[in-house]
Amino acid sequence: MIRLGGWCARWPRGAAVLAARRWRRAAGPVGPAGSRALRVLVDMDGVLADFEGGFLGKFRARFPDQPFIALEDRRGFWLSEQYGRLQPGLSEKAISILESENFFFDLEPVPGAVEAVKQMANLENTDVFICTSPIRMYKYCPYEKYAWVEKHFGPDFLERVVLTRDKTVVSADLLIDDRLDITGKWPAAGAEPNPSWEHILFTACHNRHVPLQPPHRRLLSWTDDWKAILDSKRPC
Repeated sequence: MIRLGGWCARWPRGAAVLAARRWRRAAGPVGPAGSRALRVLVDMDGVLADFEGGFLGKFRARFPDQPFIALEDRRGFWLSEQYGRLQPGLSEKAISILESENFFFDLEPVPGAVEAVKQMANLENTDVFICTSPIRMYKYCPYEKYAWVEKHFGPDFLERVVLTRDKTVVSADLLIDDRLDITGKWPAAGAEPNPSWEHILFTACHNRHVPLQPPHRRLLSWTDDWKAILDSKRPC
């Protein structure tokens, strides 16, 4: 047992085991009429966990005399870059929050996220994975992401966690993620310019102002019709 912020969690021993077991089945689980199960990747920060709200609360608590960016004024995926433009030295202060102990573990769930993803995972002929990118300063982040999933989804869901710095190399049908520029020129974005999945942009404070051109699609929140998006990818 390892204690994290007063809460005890086990190392996610089963995560690597399930990953090996699932990915060995190249064709995936077989459903009715021999079809492969629909594979859905769900991002964590900003989609399942309230990254922006959690950051703002901790930033204001640690640096009460410093300027901050209200959620309605957030623009762009990289939070530290916008803080750096606000005032010299703020980028480093922002990064210090992200790298601090318990930052990722303390994040609150995005409203409706836990319930929706649990329901999604129980759908017939559907495989759901939490696909998340840890920050490069890895002292706390990777462990806390596993601990957060166990806390909110239970230990069995640890087998559905995929940690990667590049989501374009993970095979799936759908990726629900709040980052706009996942594909693009490596290393700024992914190594694979044409990933197997369709990117569904999850609306967050930093991207809500960006217009999407068809065929790109958004999921406005977890009260939006995510089932219809999944059904649109299933074979007729």
